[in-house]
Amino acid sequence: MNLLKSCLVAILIITSISCAQTEKQNPEKEWQSLFNGKDLNGWVAKFHHHELGDNYANTFRVHNGTIQVNYDDYTTFDDRYGHLFYEEPFSSYHLKFEYKFTDQWLTDAKYFTYRNSGIMFHSQDPKTILKEQDWPISVEYQILADEDKGEERPTGNMCSPGTDVVLKNDKAPRHCVKSSSKTYKWDEWMQGELIVYGDLLIIHKVNGENVLEYSKPQIAGGVANGYDPQIKIDGTPLTSGYIALQAEGQGIAFKNILIKELK
Repeated sequence: MNLLKSCLVAILIITSISCAQTEKQNPEKEWQSLFNGKDLNGWVAKFHHHELGDNYANTFRVHNGTIQVNYDDYTTFDDRYGHLFYEEPFSSYHLKFEYKFTDQWLTDAKYFTYRNSGIMFHSQDPKTILKEQDWPISVEYQILADEDKGEERPTGNMCSPGTDVVLKNDKAPRHCVKSSSKTYKWDEWMQGELIVYGDLLIIHKVNGENVLEYSKPQIAGGVANGYDPQIKIDGTPLTSGYIALQAEGQGIAFKNILIKELK
């Protein structure tokens, strides 16, 4: 009987060790998919000139397992800057996503929106964004691609609507800061990553390489317009917030949007 008990204990110990090793070897178990590949469940749209929840002209739509920014049903853009928010805020996390531009671009959109999109993070709650507010108070992982002009146009940059960040111990001098990435073709799938530790450190990655680091995001500065002044309290540290996909007149598709919360 004692021998049987010893064998059972040994089996339990071996099984526990095996499970622990399996968990260490499979860190992907910690990743959560923000997009189910079928519909926009868990996401909500907010467009300039429109109320929260109005996905104007079905701009954000699911196509072939991707979230697509599509302008088929537009006649004019009329500064309808759009953002598709995930329903839950995050503080410290590792976000992965893939993106590819399409050949759609509305010619009445601002010139800078050409082959330009982004992912907003540490954003204000979409419920607090007013109807006539153009951009959410947030930080942006800016996505760019070549313009067929032979000019350098790195991707994975940082832009700051209604916010400031600290770059190399000083406040970033411009609304947008270029990353160290090279210029990529517009029609290829790219891998982006965003590693966020509250307001302590933020890292942008492109195709697996670190391209930009900064810290101390806070509410400040300009660019965002039409906001509720009770929301924009300059100097407030941004330690958490919402994630949103951007629509500025340029077609783009996103897929494999994964997040892992960090302690």
